[in-house]
Amino acid sequence: MDALSGAGPRRARGRLGAASPGARAAAAPWARFSAWLECVCVVTFDLELGQALELVYPSDFRLTDKEKSSICYLSFPDSHSGCLGDTQFSFRIRQCGGQKSPWHAEDRHYNSGAPVSLQREPAHYFGYVYFRQVKDSSMKRGYFQKSLVLVSRLPFVRLFQALLSLIAPEYFDKLAPCLEAVCNEIDQWPAPVPGQTLNLPVMGVVLQVHVPSRVDRPEHSPPKQCSHENLLPAPVVLTSVHELDLFRCFQPVLTHVQTLWELMLLGEPLVVLAPSPAMSSEMVLALISCLQPLKFCCDYRPYFTIHDSEFKEFTTRTQAPPNVVLGVTNPFFIKTLQHWPHILRVGEPKMSGDLPKQVKLKKPSRLKTLDTKPGLYTAYSAHLHRDKALLKRLLKGLQKKRPWDTQTAVLRRHLLELTQSFIIPLEHYMASLMPLQKSITPWKTPPQIRPFRQDDFLRSLEHAGPQLTCILKGDWLGLYRRFFKSPHFDGWYRQRHKEMAQKLEALHLEAICEAQNIETWMKDKSEVEVVDLVLKLREKLVQAQGHQLPVKEATLERAQLYIETVVGSLPKDLQAVLCPP
Repeated sequence: MDALSGAGPRRARGRLGAASPGARAAAAPWARFSAWLECVCVVTFDLELGQALELVYPSDFRLTDKEKSSICYLSFPDSHSGCLGDTQFSFRIRQCGGQKSPWHAEDRHYNSGAPVSLQREPAHYFGYVYFRQVKDSSMKRGYFQKSLVLVSRLPFVRLFQALLSLIAPEYFDKLAPCLEAVCNEIDQWPAPVPGQTLNLPVMGVVLQVHVPSRVDRPEHSPPKQCSHENLLPAPVVLTSVHELDLFRCFQPVLTHVQTLWELMLLGEPLVVLAPSPAMSSEMVLALISCLQPLKFCCDYRPYFTIHDSEFKEFTTRTQAPPNVVLGVTNPFFIKTLQHWPHILRVGEPKMSGDLPKQVKLKKPSRLKTLDTKPGLYTAYSAHLHRDKALLKRLLKGLQKKRPWDTQTAVLRRHLLELTQSFIIPLEHYMASLMPLQKSITPWKTPPQIRPFRQDDFLRSLEHAGPQLTCILKGDWLGLYRRFFKSPHFDGWYRQRHKEMAQKLEALHLEAICEAQNIETWMKDKSEVEVVDLVLKLREKLVQAQGHQLPVKEATLERAQLYIETVVGSLPKDLQAVLCPP
C-alpha cells in the first residue's frame, strides 16, 4: 500500500483499479458522491499480511499509510469477539493530513443549516463496516472473512447501515462490478441539504430520508413522505439518518442513565468494554447522543483496538487520561486503562423479568484485570437525584409490551429535556451580554459583547435556573461549576460568542445601509476615513456573501450601492486603486 502524497484533489473519476486520465481534468469529479462519502474500502484477511486493504473506490482517493492501517485493523472484530455470520459496527479515526480535499470548501453551506451535532467532521473520518465471517472450505483458513467499509465525514449511522445492508450481501456475491455500479448510483444522488426530504435510489430500492436542519424541532417527528406517484417501487422510508434505538442500546444501564449523562456533559474519560464491536460502537454513539442538541466537543472512538495509531497516546500514564470515550472489546484494556476514572463493562444483553438486567455501580478498586463482571466502575457521585418516575414509566412500558421505538422516544425526550433545562439558563445569561440594538450606530465601531462572568451566572440561577423547567433536585450549582472546566463549556461558549459577534456585525451593516445621510457624513471626512469605510463595508459584504453574517439580500444590494457611491466620490487615482480594471 503506497502512501500517496501531494497537494491537490484527492480523487478523480476512474474505474476500479485505474483512473481515467481524461476525467482528471473534470471540474468536479465525483462531486455528488463526495457529498455523501469519501470512499468505499474492501478489507480482507491475508494469511501472510493479516488484514489487508483489497480495494479503495474511487481508486484515486488518497489515504495515507496511517489511515490505511487504521481502516484495516478497525474493519475486523478482534479475536475476542468471535463474530460469526454478518455484523455491522462503526469506527472513527483521525485524518492524518487534515483538510486536503477541495470539496471541504462546500462544508460551510451544509454546516450552516445542519444541527451542530450533525455537521461534517473537519478532521475525522467515520467508518461504517459490514463484516462477514462464514465457514468456507475453499479458503486456506477455512473461513471467508471480508469487510465492506463506507468512509464518510457525515455522522449518518442509520443511513449508512441501511445502505450497507443493501449493498454488502450483493457485493460479497458479485464483487467489483456490483460495487462500481453502486458508486455510480450514489454519484447521481442529490447533495444532502438540511431540511430537505430526499429520495436516494440504489440497487433497485429508493431510500427516502430527511436531512435534519437546525430549525427542526429537536423532537421532530419523521417528515411527511414525498409523493410516491413517480416512484416504483415505493420508497423505504428511514425515520432518521442518525438516531439509534436508544432504549435497546441502554438496556443494561437504564438505572444509571443520569450518571452517564453527567459524565458525558462534563467530558469525562470513559471506557466502554463490550463483547462485540457492534455493542461497543452503538453504546458509545448512544452515549454521545445524550447531549443533543448540545455538540459533543470531546473525542470519541466507537471501536478502538490495540493496533490503533493513538493507542500509546490514550494509554499513557505519564499524564491524566484524555477527554475521550473509547469503545473496546479486548479485555486487555482493563489492565491498560485501569487508571482511567470511569469504566463501563457491559455483557451480552440478558432479560431478567420485565426489566433488562442492570449493571451495578462499583468502586474502581473492585476492577479485576481478569474476568471483570459487568458494571459501571467509578468513584463519581452524581450531582442530580435519580429520576425514579422515568424508570417506572419505562418498566410500565415493558409490562404493557409497548413498542421499543416508543420506549426510545420516552428516553430520548427525557434526555433532551434534561439537556435543555441545563443549557437554557446559560443561553439566557449569554443573550444578556449582547449590546442593545439601539447602541449600534452606523458610523461607529459596534460595541463589544460583555464578558461571561461565572459568578454572575451562578447568582442568576436563583431566579432563572433549571428548576423552572426540570423537576429533578440535586446540586445544580456544583454541576455547573464542573461544567465550566469541561471542553463542552468551552465549545458551547466559543460557538455562541461567534454567532453573537456575527449578529452584531450584521446589525452594524444594516444600520449603515439604513442610514440616509452617507453623503452628509462624507462631507467632513478625510480620504483616509472614507477609504476605511469602503474597506470595512467590503469586508462585511464578503462575510455576508459567504453566509457568515445573517443578513437579507436587500441589505447586501444596498451595501454594494453604498460602496459604489462612496468610491465614485473619490479622486480618480484612488478609484483606480480601490477598483482596479
